[in-house]
Amino acid sequence: MKPATLEEAVALTQKFTSRPSNEELLRLYGLYKQATEGDNEEERPGGFDFKAAAKYNAWLMLKGKSKEEASTAYIELVTELSGKYL
Repeated sequence: MKPATLEEAVALTQKFTSRPSNEELLRLYGLYKQATEGDNEEERPGGFDFKAAAKYNAWLMLKGKSKEEASTAYIELVTELSGKYL
């Protein structure tokens, strides 16, 4: 079942019965942030906060993608992952 909206896709991820890989989670995070906030204008996390840096970079890589494109890509990714994790 393909979610129709970003909100439905987010809700579907809450129903996953196992945890996606870190790479998949970062793709989801970056697409979600781009779809909801647009380009990453935040300061780069410093020091040894590797998790925050990975999330920052996942979002930064999508710079220039429209909110609509990111939303569509997020929905498609959730649809793909739901076959593995539901």
